[in-house]
Amino acid sequence: MTLASDNSAASLNKRLDSLHAGLDLIDQGFTLIDEKLHIMAWNQPFLDLLEFPAAMAYVGAPFENFMRFNAERGEYGEGEVDDLIRERMAMARAFTPHDFERTRPNGRVLRVYGVPVPGHGFVTLYSDTTELRRQQGLLHDQTLMLEARVHERTLALSASNLELRQTLKDKESMARSLLQSDARMRLISDSIPALIAYFDIDRNYHYVNRGYHDWFGLDTRQPECISAKEFLGSATYAQIKPNIGKALAGNAVTFEYDVRAIDGSTKVARTTLIPELHPDGQVMGCFELTFDISDERRSHQLLAQAQKMEAVGQLTSGLAHDFNNILTVILGNLTALSEQASVLPLFDEYIAPAMDAARRGSELINGLLGFSRKQPIEPQVVDVNTQLQHVQRLVCRTLPSTLSLELQTVATPLMVRMNPNQFQNAMLNLILNARDASHAKGRIVVDCKAQALTLAEAMPWHLPGGNYVRVQVRDFGSGMDETTRLRAFEPFFTTKPVGQGSGLGLSMVYGFVRQSGGAIDIDSAPLQGSCFSMLLPALDTLALQLPTAESLANRAPANRGLCLLVEDDAGVRQLVRRHLLELGYSVIEAENGVEALDLLQRVPDLSALVSDLAMPGGVDGSEVARQALQRGDIPQIVLMSGLAPEAGVQLPVPLLAKPFTKAELTAALQPPEQG
Repeated sequence: MTLASDNSAASLNKRLDSLHAGLDLIDQGFTLIDEKLHIMAWNQPFLDLLEFPAAMAYVGAPFENFMRFNAERGEYGEGEVDDLIRERMAMARAFTPHDFERTRPNGRVLRVYGVPVPGHGFVTLYSDTTELRRQQGLLHDQTLMLEARVHERTLALSASNLELRQTLKDKESMARSLLQSDARMRLISDSIPALIAYFDIDRNYHYVNRGYHDWFGLDTRQPECISAKEFLGSATYAQIKPNIGKALAGNAVTFEYDVRAIDGSTKVARTTLIPELHPDGQVMGCFELTFDISDERRSHQLLAQAQKMEAVGQLTSGLAHDFNNILTVILGNLTALSEQASVLPLFDEYIAPAMDAARRGSELINGLLGFSRKQPIEPQVVDVNTQLQHVQRLVCRTLPSTLSLELQTVATPLMVRMNPNQFQNAMLNLILNARDASHAKGRIVVDCKAQALTLAEAMPWHLPGGNYVRVQVRDFGSGMDETTRLRAFEPFFTTKPVGQGSGLGLSMVYGFVRQSGGAIDIDSAPLQGSCFSMLLPALDTLALQLPTAESLANRAPANRGLCLLVEDDAGVRQLVRRHLLELGYSVIEAENGVEALDLLQRVPDLSALVSDLAMPGGVDGSEVARQALQRGDIPQIVLMSGLAPEAGVQLPVPLLAKPFTKAELTAALQPPEQG
């Protein structure tokens, strides 16, 4: 054996032990078992996380020993130890991929993720998911521990190399063994869902694993040809360059940054650089460990947003309660005052404006209550597809011809327990926001489908795993920057000019979704449009007991159909629209008689018409009512007026005098009794 061979064997062994040292520093437990269910590789976190004695782990140890140890200490619950072991050994021999969580007797929750390595065995990663929300707080302490461990392992590596040089007897056999170990470690590192690399003091790569190929399309067989500046891009490389300098100065560092992958996606990466030290203290190079933490970052953002919105909701709920009490006193006394004959000459000039202002204040407070989720939602079991089709009919004629609305539903019913009127209002809000963001041109896409979420997939949404209905509203307009996206659901926050938006629309959508047991999020970037994604808990359509025709006939309808509301006064139109929605109608509005006649020609399936009598523009309410009667398919037609009709004037339909209550409107819209 030549000196060159000695050096090669020593170098290879050194790289092997160094890679072992790197694996020990990963915060996830790791094992590799061969086809005979013998453990071939592991790391220290595996032993620590599952509290196994160190003496149990050695190359070739039967994996059954670990299962027996677990069974005997109650990790698998009650039952005969041999039966518990036999069941799990059968699953292990199947070598099928798995991803599940289990709770240990000490209360810690472990995520176990395993994948087969064809021809070699099975790789398993163990993660403690109970600490997910505390990772940021522990990052500093973990870094200190990492530095101490690197220092300890470096000293141990130096001592091990000296001992190896003194005790090797069969150098040729050992060299072959090291080559086999190197191939095995390459297979292990390629199987880990992380990027692993080593570069020297001159920043030349000597080793990269398969993760670099998956992320950046690099040839891992030629690490010496790889340039970090090229595959990361100049801007990203300039951002992380100071951290590389710190690592090459001998300091372990961990940092996060955004990076664009070869498939065009942007990932949030967390990289740890661990310097390799020579026995004399000089830095020889760095080990690099990089993980994709995009889901974790998104989860933290959603959690922070949910906590902030919950705090704002509690504040607004308290304010709304107090203001509702104040408005109740104001409206009650104004109503009582308006009933006094002595003040009738002052009603129009003084009392009516005050009552209108109080009602507008009440509507604002109701919006706050909707956001803070303090209003009863009166849920019903409805098909989301049907609700979206109804929304499409309501809104399609109000959009300009330069803007199209595309509805993508599925044939299978998607049943959800929610308030249908609130859902329709939420969708109208999102679609109209998309219209404004699109500057009235292009297209808006509304998509609806069923989606099953695992526990891990639902965790970033802060929802339990299960079946959901996903509703998305996507536009291709101006989009939002990050600051706007994070504040979009806050009450009174708006980017619209003063007087063009209250800032309560999206906050009421947020309140409805959360009160319905779901979640909502926004994906947006400047000039790239916005996508609002709404998840609502789905019901099992097979187990759902749908109402029969007889039961429907014996109860009030959940949806009374579409009502055309004609009123030139915006304040009155808003008040009557609210009453109609509360009565179960969907509402389409016209500001004058001309617009109403146009809608009568274009909108089919009207269930009711409520119109003001006196309106500007040459077409009054009586003419609208006559045209509606000529259609012959509108069951309920009611006129409203603040003045009594002139003597001798015969109206074609009943007249409802202003001001009126919701109860009076309800009575006016009741079908006549059949006698």
